[in-house]
Amino acid sequence: MNSEVSVRELVNREYVGVSESDDLIETVEVLLREDADTAVVLRGSEPVGVVTERDVLELLVDGPAPGDATVADAMTESIPTVSPEERLDEAADRMSARSARRLVVMDRGEALGVLTEHDLLGARVHERSREAPVETAAPAQGTGSALAAEEEPQDSYEDQSICEVCGTFASDLTSFNGQLVCPDCRDI
Repeated sequence: MNSEVSVRELVNREYVGVSESDDLIETVEVLLREDADTAVVLRGSEPVGVVTERDVLELLVDGPAPGDATVADAMTESIPTVSPEERLDEAADRMSARSARRLVVMDRGEALGVLTEHDLLGARVHERSREAPVETAAPAQGTGSALAAEEEPQDSYEDQSICEVCGTFASDLTSFNGQLVCPDCRDI
């Protein structure tokens, strides 16, 4: 991962912010409408937690009836955070160490946005697409022609990822609405 790129350059500054007293069903409706999987729980402008899809599912199993629940009933109070000045590789390490899928980007005590694992993966895919292709060495005597070496595909499986919309392998995925998508799905 490019160690020169900071979190500030990649953070999604648009996020769903909710209050602890908000109705949980209404919050889920907002998450669905915004196609988001996380809401940052704010007390004024100070983040005090997050509520994720998983938090809502856990509440369905163990908590009060969803119609009677508030965001405070479902939220996770420990917020995995990152500074906007940290490098992407540091953010990826922090995300991995906390087994988190997202980090709230904090700047001077306020939430600046949310950085997801999809954002990091998208940056990695973009970085690989900018790298120069590796030259193929000429085959050894008697193992084939130089023409055969040129016909071999340039992309290997390690340079490809799966489109989150259609499920195909592609080497040129980009982040679009919080998902990594191939060129065909971007055009839809």
